[in-house]
Amino acid sequence: MSIDKVARIAGVSTATVSRVLNGNPAVKPDTRDKVLAAIEACEYQPNLLARQLRTSRSRMLLVLVSNITNPFCARVVRGIEEEAEKHGYHILLCNSESRLTRESAYLRLLSGKVVDGVITMDAISCLPGLTTLIGDSPWVQCGEGDPGYNASSVTIDNFKAASAAVDHLMTSGYKRIALINGDLRYLYSQQREAGYRAASGKNWQAVVYADSLEYQAGIQAMAELFTLPEPPDAVFAISDALAGGALHYAHEQGLHVPEDVAIMGFDGVPFGSVTYPPLTTIEQPMHQLGVRSVQLLLERIDNPEVETVNEILDWKLLVRGSV
Repeated sequence: MSIDKVARIAGVSTATVSRVLNGNPAVKPDTRDKVLAAIEACEYQPNLLARQLRTSRSRMLLVLVSNITNPFCARVVRGIEEEAEKHGYHILLCNSESRLTRESAYLRLLSGKVVDGVITMDAISCLPGLTTLIGDSPWVQCGEGDPGYNASSVTIDNFKAASAAVDHLMTSGYKRIALINGDLRYLYSQQREAGYRAASGKNWQAVVYADSLEYQAGIQAMAELFTLPEPPDAVFAISDALAGGALHYAHEQGLHVPEDVAIMGFDGVPFGSVTYPPLTTIEQPMHQLGVRSVQLLLERIDNPEVETVNEILDWKLLVRGSV
């Protein structure tokens, strides 16, 4: 199907179709919508190789995530993909599972110009030696905000959010507040634990480390906490998936939530609103994290000399029935 037919269906010039395909921001929104509708109607596929040779761009972005089954990652990736498409880009998604060979193979696409830039959601310390492969290529850290690298970043203030979670539990009358944490290679895990410890002060503390962010790992971590001589009366988990597992364990043991033990999560993924009881949590702006990651990356692609940006987005405390 030719670009001429797309133009005829949309009632615009071929030059306008070309501008839409290349993500030109000067195209009016209603015109862009007409062209996109025409493209969909006639299933037009542009010659991406020819375009790359002509523009020196692939209009592809590499997105590197550690675990796409994590509902937080999935929501962020939706935001990334939607924003990329608005600018005429597509994404190449790598579910790395922190495997060095897989990450290395995908990052080599940067030097081959198969992708124009990379968004990483994996911990930088999980990318040993791979920062060399990224080099000076356009790069944004999403959910991790380490300013020590030549990359822009977008995240939240994890320390303050975790502190607020503990403060809420303490204000609600809980005395023995435990933390279920995850992999300390991630900055957010370090920052949330620091916030927990700072807010707890000299009060009772207990921390267990889940071996993943999976639901089952939350069950196991909660079971470990309840082997303590004095178990917690409140549990703060660094992800809603872990908190969901903690809820499951409580129900399995005949514990009433929040009367016997309060449970609080982190992320604000949709399933937290339908658990029993609904999960109190720290809500991250997941979609906006994805959107801003793309926007910052495209700024770097368009102008490699632009200063790196370390952006902090707002979060909010969602109070529901589990506290």
